[in-house]
This record gives sequence, C-alpha cells and structure tokens, in this order.
Amino acid sequence: MAHLNNPFSPRFGLEYAPTSFLVRFGNRELFVCRDFRKRYYKVNPILDCSTGIEAGHVELLLLRRWLVILSRAR
Repeated sequence: MAHLNNPFSPRFGLEYAPTSFLVRFGNRELFVCRDFRKRYYKVNPILDCSTGIEAGHVELLLLRRWLVILSRAR
C-alpha cells in the first residue's frame, strides 16, 4: 500500500515546491515536483536521467518540466 505524505523533509531541498507530492512504497520513495532549477547543460527534451543530490538518489527529468526523484525511505 502506498502512503501519501504532503509535508516534506528538507533532505530534497524542494519542500517549498508548490505542486509536489511524495509517494512511499514500502522502503522506497517517489517524489514528484515541478523542476525550477537552472540547468547549465543541454537537457534531453523527453527524459533526462542523472544522479541525485544525495547518495542513492536517481533524478529523472520528464518533458523538461517534471522532476521525479527515486530514493530509499528513511
């Protein structure tokens, strides 16, 4: 069962993003928000994948707008 949590911890640094949500699947988390960071490299228009801010995080940028962060739950 997935748990929906709205108050975010500051570990993502995105707790003030207006349109965001966090879904927890057992010991995994899926965080989705609008991307507001300035990218200093050419971004793939459909899907861009990179390492996250913390160890063990994967960031997916969908359609240059939505940032999806996959991580382990704490």
